[in-house]
This record gives sequence, C-alpha cells and structure tokens, in this order.
Amino acid sequence: MSRFKIFFSIFIFSFLLVGTSYIKNETREIEKKIFNIGKKIHSQEKDLNELQLDFSYLSSPSILEEKIEHLDNTQYFPMEHSRIFINIFDLINLQNKLVNQKNNHEKKK
Repeated sequence: MSRFKIFFSIFIFSFLLVGTSYIKNETREIEKKIFNIGKKIHSQEKDLNELQLDFSYLSSPSILEEKIEHLDNTQYFPMEHSRIFINIFDLINLQNKLVNQKNNHEKKK
C-alpha cells in the first residue's frame, strides 16, 4: 500500500509540474500577442487622430481662409538652399564637418 501512495504522489507531482510549465508557456505567448495587438492599436489610434485633424481642416475651407488671412508674413522666412539636404548622408557629413571644425578650434585655444 505504501508503494502505491509513493507512486501516486510522484505521478501527481509530475503531472502538476508539467501542467504548470505548459500553462506558463501558453500564458507568455498570449501576453506577447496582446502586446503586439496593443502596439497595432496604438499606431492605428495615432493615425486616426491625424486623419481626423486632416479631415477637419480639409473639410472646412473657410477655417483655412481665415488662418491664411491672419497669417503674418514676417513670422516665416524662406529656408536657405544650403540647409536643404537631398539625403540624410549629406546632413551627417555636414554635421561631422562642423564637429571637426569645433574640435579643431577648441584645440587651438
């Protein structure tokens, strides 16, 4: 009788150990799916807000006309051509040159 109790206890312990690890893995997969869906929902909510803003401006030309009439031209200046970059590499090269010039200037002091 005692062998039966030991065998039964080992069987129950093994079953619960395997069941716990299985449930833990399934829960982790579900959490990953929930996280991914949450990211998708967040990005779509952001897109929805932007689209609603675009719609409100584009659907009411009178508001746009009022804003254009109240626009002060002295607030806005045209951008210099030297500050317009065709690609990101041109910007990075210019920034590197400026940093090198700054470092050289500091070394001379």
